[in-house]
Parts: sequence; structure tokens; C-alpha cells
Amino acid sequence: MSQPFQSAHEEVHFVNRTGWLRAAVLGANDGIVSVSSLIVGVAAADPSPAAILVAGAAGLAAGAMSMAAGEYVSVSSQSDTERADIAREKQALIDTPAAEEAELASIYEKRGLSTATAALVARELTEKDALGAHVRDELGLSEVHAANPMQAALASGLTFTIAAALPLAAAVLAPSNAIIPTVVVSTLICLAGLGALGAHVGGAPKLPATARVLFWGAAAMAVTAGVGWVFGISV
Repeated sequence: MSQPFQSAHEEVHFVNRTGWLRAAVLGANDGIVSVSSLIVGVAAADPSPAAILVAGAAGLAAGAMSMAAGEYVSVSSQSDTERADIAREKQALIDTPAAEEAELASIYEKRGLSTATAALVARELTEKDALGAHVRDELGLSEVHAANPMQAALASGLTFTIAAALPLAAAVLAPSNAIIPTVVVSTLICLAGLGALGAHVGGAPKLPATARVLFWGAAAMAVTAGVGWVFGISV
């Protein structure tokens, strides 16, 4: 009896991490940038430790809840759309099975298979799992990319909280006459670490990711500090 073929070569992929990694990086980046920008803007208008502590703590709490809620609502909307599309596809397989099989064959033919091979593949996949084949190849959905609202909300809210605490701690510990430069330097260091860490976890090049978060983080702090200096208000 022949044994099923098993390849000795197994590649390492990180695509299964994209769901929670995207939310985690977004939460951490937003936590660092928004709270540090808030602190810099407030310090430019009123450098008193009390004002900075209140603004930073409020920004951390509000931001974490906003990120978690926003991720949950947006990813839930995506999940609802996916489920609705799957339900429509399931009904179409009941109402017009031949047309759906022909549609599947057409998809494979457009990807490079011959007409005969595409029809054979469509027939065999339809016999095994018609809905699974259409969900994967027609709708482009899979378990790896399926929307998970709670996972996204927890990842985003938790990383926002942890990341936002870093510039807040730097502001609290900094001398009163050096709050802004301390927060700016510590924020840029944190952003560089975040960019490199996110790229490492996702198996992507570190330099572009690090440069990206550094540029936008610095830009956000510069704009907010400018508002504080020009108008003398906290934003």
C-alpha cells in the first residue's frame, strides 16, 4: 500500500499572524504616538507636572478603550460581511450547482490551468467540499484570514495601554525643564523598537518598518507641539 507523499521541505510562513499582529502593531503605535504627542502638546502650553500627568493618564485610558472598541466594531463589520457572502454562496450552490461548478472551473482556468484540467479540478473539489472551494477560491476567504473581533480588540487595547505607558512614565520621571526633549527621545526609541519588533514577528525587513514608524511618529509630535506653542492650548 502506497504511503501519502510528505515533503521534507517545510517553509516557515507568518501569514497566520497577520490578524492579531496588525491590531497589536496599530495599538502599540497609536499608544506611543498619540499619548506622547498629547504630552508634548500640553507641555508646550503648560509644562506643569500635574497638567501633564492628567493629560497623559486621560489619553491612555480613553485611547485604550477607543482602540479596543474601534477594532471590535470594525472587525465585527468585516466578519458580518464575510458571513453574509458565505451564506449567499451556500444558497447559490443549492439553487444553481452546475453554474457554480462552471464558475469555479473558470476561476482555475484564468489562473493558468487548461480547460480540461480546470473542469476536472472544479468537479473533484465540488464533490469533496463545494462550499469550502468557493469560499476559498471565489471569495478569497480562509481560516487564516478570517476576521476575529475579540482577538483584534484585545490585542489592540492591550498593546495601546502598554505602549502609551512608556511616554507617560518618561514625562513623569523627567525634570520639569526637560519634559519635551525627554518624551521626544524616549518616544523615538520606543517607535524604533516597535517597528523592528513588528517586522521581526512578521518575518519582514526591519529597516523599512522602523523608518516608517519613526517618520510618522516624529511628524505627529511636531504637529501637536506646534499647536501647543501657537495657541497655548492642550489638544
